[in-house]
Amino acid sequence: MTDPDATTVDVVLPCLDEARALPWVLERIPPTWRAIVVDNGSSDGSGAIASTHGATVVYQPERGFGAACQAGLLAAEAEFVCFCDCDASLDPGLLPAFVREVAAGTTDLVLGRRRPQGHGTWPLHARAGNLALSRMMRRRTGLRLHDLGPMRAARREPLLGLGLTDRRSGYPLQMVVRAADAGWRVSEIDVPYLPRTGRSKVTGTLRGTWQAVHDMRAVLAEPPLTAPASGGAGAR
Repeated sequence: MTDPDATTVDVVLPCLDEARALPWVLERIPPTWRAIVVDNGSSDGSGAIASTHGATVVYQPERGFGAACQAGLLAAEAEFVCFCDCDASLDPGLLPAFVREVAAGTTDLVLGRRRPQGHGTWPLHARAGNLALSRMMRRRTGLRLHDLGPMRAARREPLLGLGLTDRRSGYPLQMVVRAADAGWRVSEIDVPYLPRTGRSKVTGTLRGTWQAVHDMRAVLAEPPLTAPASGGAGAR
């Protein structure tokens, strides 16, 4: 079994005003891994705090969750790349299990299935929207997934080969849809979903929720890839 602590891994952490959460998040990155914090226009000193805690900081002036994630992916150099939110709602210390599955060749993309811890952690409207989205994605791709959360792991070069173009809220969904179109095996691991630090930029506002729905519908309407990108060893 591959030891994830001895594997080259970069962790992409999209960040917008997460100064309060960053120390907790960065302390949980495995010590031999590299944290890439992508500052997406923070006004609270997030970039400086991340640098102080040993992270590589990338500044992405183009606003959008997808823009931040893609900037981090392009800055990554390791064989394996993980993604995780920077708001302390997800523990990056759990990511070695994700990398272990990909490195072993049993899957090509691992997603964290969020399990809310405590009342109000995951608002009902957001949970219902996620469920509806999962069902629409199942009809589009055939993948029987329960969550499209932001915590995930895959090999870097195949991820780049997917040619992801969404730069807003549709990025996580587009990654899964294009992976499915390319014949990747996609699996889930249950992860605790903790109360986030600060207000959500998506489900915390009506504008953010509407934009996310709009972006994800656009992704689901895209035609399948014409030239599938291999997920690496073990892709079907």
